[in-house]
Amino acid sequence: MTRIRSFLPLQGAATLALALAACSAPPAARNIEPVAEGAAFQAQYRAFEEASPGETVVLRAPAMNAARCLPPAGDLGGVGGKGGTATPVALQGELLSRGDLVQVQLPQDETFTGEYVISRDGTLKLPYLPPIMAQGRSVQQVSREIRAALTDGAFYAAEPQLSLLVMDLAPVRVAVRGAVFEAHALDIGGVPGDAVDSRRQAALGASTEGRNLSVALRSAGGVRPDADLSAVRLTRGGVNYTLDLRGVIEGRAAPDVMLVTGDEIFVPSRGCFQDDLMRPSPISPPGISLYLSNLTQPASNNASSAIGQTVRELPYGARYMQAVVNANCVGGARASSAARSAALFTRNPISGVSAVIERPVEEMRQRADRDDYDPYLLPGDAIACYDSSVTNLTEVGRVLGVLGAVAVLGRD
Repeated sequence: MTRIRSFLPLQGAATLALALAACSAPPAARNIEPVAEGAAFQAQYRAFEEASPGETVVLRAPAMNAARCLPPAGDLGGVGGKGGTATPVALQGELLSRGDLVQVQLPQDETFTGEYVISRDGTLKLPYLPPIMAQGRSVQQVSREIRAALTDGAFYAAEPQLSLLVMDLAPVRVAVRGAVFEAHALDIGGVPGDAVDSRRQAALGASTEGRNLSVALRSAGGVRPDADLSAVRLTRGGVNYTLDLRGVIEGRAAPDVMLVTGDEIFVPSRGCFQDDLMRPSPISPPGISLYLSNLTQPASNNASSAIGQTVRELPYGARYMQAVVNANCVGGARASSAARSAALFTRNPISGVSAVIERPVEEMRQRADRDDYDPYLLPGDAIACYDSSVTNLTEVGRVLGVLGAVAVLGRD
């Protein structure tokens, strides 16, 4: 009884304290990088600037981002030109790699006619002939060397007619690093057993797009917004080749060369965020896996908001406000819902430093220059929604009602 009586007089003070706490704005998140000044990865992260009455709205964020960019290395070195269509001869055409299945046919010759797999050392081994290097070479080049080996070994007086066909292209293992989202060694190409077309399997010859450079870049998470596509480096057999891939993003021709096992790809960085790279393309991330948290009203839980345990998928190039709508953080009764805010949790892919950017949802809706403060989403970003003050007060009242009911039950 004594403890209950001492509790009840404190309810008024507790109510006032909780109500004031609900109405007050939470402290702004602190960041290591100067996010508010616009010097973080995206200028779109910066704090709101007040426009003067009658001032013409100018979108400054893309220019602020571009001002921090290093010059394109491809233009400085003069490799391939801006068209990006110049492909080194050594990389042109369909090239063989270890594990590929080929068929050699010689008329009326059972000794050398047959199917062969290119060995792990990259050579093609035929009976009685020295190993013939096939890794990274075209079918025509290997065919010429087989004919020459047959005459050198005195099996034929003159170079015979010979057919070399690719029957099956094996997966290749390549390494991708630099300005991509998931730098690592990876396997590309090959067809799963349940996806093999029986008519193609029975036909002579093989072809694939699965071993192209663009496939490797996308399989490595896609190029980052700071990538310098003018000078992508491909290293093969100790030799470096520089490729201009800007055409892939701009809708022009670009050297989407075929890779072989052992190739290494390096994507340099321009050290800045490039708005032009935030669009779907064959070398961009396939989409954004975005982490969401929604406990706002009228959606009272993630399940009813159709938000799963982990992530939702958004197209690459989506922005903060699209994710906020996707998380059901917008709309509802204006009186109780208009003052919501949402926080973006992100990470600078260059420095690895995380940042938190909070935006009032209604102010973003109202501003004419909203695009200047509406960040592009990056893989791994997270969005958290916060209730309005009215909704917070409603929650305070519900909690106090529960406490009051407990107190009454205890007194009785």
